Amino acid sequence: MSRDSSPSSLPAPAALCLLRTSAIGDVTHVVPLVRTLQQAWPQTALTWIVGKLERKLVGDIGGVQFVTFDKAAGWRGMREVHAALRGHRFDALLQMQVALRSNLLSLGVRAHRRIGYDHARSKDLHGLVINERIPARSGEHVLDALGSFCEPLGLKQTQVRWDIPVPEEAHAWAEQQLPGDTPTLLVSPTSSHALRNWRPERYAAVIDHVLSRGWRVALVGGPSRGERAMADAVLGACRRRPLDITGKDTLKRMLAMCTRAQLLLTPDSGPMHMANAMGTKVLGLHAASNPNRSGPYSDRRWCVDKYDEAALRFLGKPASELAWGTKIERQGVMDLIGVDDVVERFEAFASSRALA
Repeated sequence: MSRDSSPSSLPAPAALCLLRTSAIGDVTHVVPLVRTLQQAWPQTALTWIVGKLERKLVGDIGGVQFVTFDKAAGWRGMREVHAALRGHRFDALLQMQVALRSNLLSLGVRAHRRIGYDHARSKDLHGLVINERIPARSGEHVLDALGSFCEPLGLKQTQVRWDIPVPEEAHAWAEQQLPGDTPTLLVSPTSSHALRNWRPERYAAVIDHVLSRGWRVALVGGPSRGERAMADAVLGACRRRPLDITGKDTLKRMLAMCTRAQLLLTPDSGPMHMANAMGTKVLGLHAASNPNRSGPYSDRRWCVDKYDEAALRFLGKPASELAWGTKIERQGVMDLIGVDDVVERFEAFASSRALA
């Protein structure tokens, strides 16, 4: 995916530090920025401070030194990051996370230039730990906002490229789970934000429909209790039995499964953006969040978008009058999405691929 180019005429920095520790989706959005920096300045040393879980997704990207932040370790985790950076000096810090914990974490980075968000997107004392800001823009997708962190350095992100490594072991495992070339829908039903989750019986109704159309359906998710409980609730409501791979995959194996599937059904979640990065189309469920800001970056044609309806119902005004990035995480907001809405998007996708 390309946009108008604007190459830098400035000398390449010797070393840059990127700070974005979480979450999975946002870390996925940082990868194109890494590729932009590597393409423009292949000799620049890149260090990325990233979360412990998130490193399992991106930590094998070549040409990047990773420093792991274990937020569960509290202050000890922060001290470990500061110790790992001791003696390092960077031309610039790209401080891409505004949470208070991340702002405090950034104090251990020695950098003359400290680039952060514009005033409108700053919070939790962010302005005290930076001395430059990215351009103030509204209406941007999260990926584009993160990509703009190279602009104060004299670059512009003109291509969006992920190329996240996937080990052969992961591909082999995915082929064992999803052999052959049967059209496949992955269903990742659980978001880390509970109010973004859809009802299990509605997932089940969609799964029954998709299975009746001759597709293969695989229920996927992590090993947490919440994800297992959601999977069990979905399975309990299904009349037809999908594959249940919940808790069996890793982040890398999930990437590999995406390469063997045509479509992923999910609420706004990390797997949405992992699938998009692998080129797999996404049937995203959006009511609590704006798909134009946080939906699948490359192709949102197959998403169900009830965000404007949610704004009117819960906030009393259209989405166009809300501050960009407003989340409508209210009890019952996802009930605005009906089974028929999702089936219609599935059928539209299947027809577009001659898989109907």
